[in-house]
Amino acid sequence: EVQLVDSGGGMVQPGGSLRLSCAASGFTISNYHMRWSRQAPGKGPEWVSIIYSGAGGTVYADSVKGRFTISGDNAKNTLYLQMNSLKPEDTALYYCEAVVTGTTYRGQGTQVTVSS
Repeated sequence: EVQLVDSGGGMVQPGGSLRLSCAASGFTISNYHMRWSRQAPGKGPEWVSIIYSGAGGTVYADSVKGRFTISGDNAKNTLYLQMNSLKPEDTALYYCEAVVTGTTYRGQGTQVTVSS
């Protein structure tokens, strides 16, 4: 059974950092493209970052480029999102996603709140 479990969110002041984790089971993350997305209150979902299978290339939304870093730990089968220089506009529910054998799987999400 494919499962994604998100964790690591919390409340942080502007300029602070958090590291989100997405523990995967039922498949091997290195074999699939993995994505972090977020949804702020009253807004639609927004993709944040993608890490591609194989060579592991990464892409970032312009809004987070230079501040966030996506990575994976194959030994732990876990995806990460290191978030630095957080801004109030980064406040959202963050979740990881993977498309495995044609089905999109999503973690339950972890709330990030950036506020002074």
